[in-house]
Amino acid sequence: MTRQYLLILLLLSFGYVSAQDPDKGLKTDNLIIENVKSHVYRHVTYLKTETYGRVACNGMIVFDKGEAIIFDTPVDDSTSNAVIDWVENSLKCKVKAVIATHFHEDCVAGLNAFHKRGIPSYATNNTIEFAKKAKFLVPQKGFNGLLELKVGDEKVIAEFNGEGHTRDNIIGYFPSERAMFGGCLIKELDATKGNLADANVKDWSATVAKIKTKYPDTQVVIPGHGNVGNSALLDYTIVLFEVKK
Repeated sequence: MTRQYLLILLLLSFGYVSAQDPDKGLKTDNLIIENVKSHVYRHVTYLKTETYGRVACNGMIVFDKGEAIIFDTPVDDSTSNAVIDWVENSLKCKVKAVIATHFHEDCVAGLNAFHKRGIPSYATNNTIEFAKKAKFLVPQKGFNGLLELKVGDEKVIAEFNGEGHTRDNIIGYFPSERAMFGGCLIKELDATKGNLADANVKDWSATVAKIKTKYPDTQVVIPGHGNVGNSALLDYTIVLFEVKK
């Protein structure tokens, strides 16, 4: 047992540090976990694609009082297991659920790791239908429009507000931290339009405008790919997909 570890145990026993210290994180070649709000982390894993090469894909972890919920799986089972292990060991939290924000692989490719560990997965019924048709991994529990779960004492929202990147894309929202996971519906600043294979470009801007109106106090926005920001990411996405008259 190292001197540093003994010091941490001593500080924990006197309440000077918490088992859920917000500055904890992880960085490897295949996985990044970083703190963005006191009870919110972003997880980043890397999907190999033929069109775009190695793509960094974001997800969100929210936690409270020994429980955690994850939005979007990492890109495979091994990194999904690494994220689950990190939540359990570093945050001392049990992963209560994983929520897929649409049917593409960057949201569902690591589902088996969650299922094998008894962690339920949620998605809209449309996402479940589209994942089956695409022969991707399929979330277990479906909902229409709005899902509200509890993590500890706090509410977690998953909500469909309209089409954009896909016909089934939803956002995640953690009201206590005013943190939003926009998924691939929301673009990082200066991003291009990206993959439009399953997109509804016509409705995209209006969908994000609706979200901005519904959650005006949002402080942190995690896009599906790229850097974390604030509501400026919503504004940028609205302008990017505005239909020119």
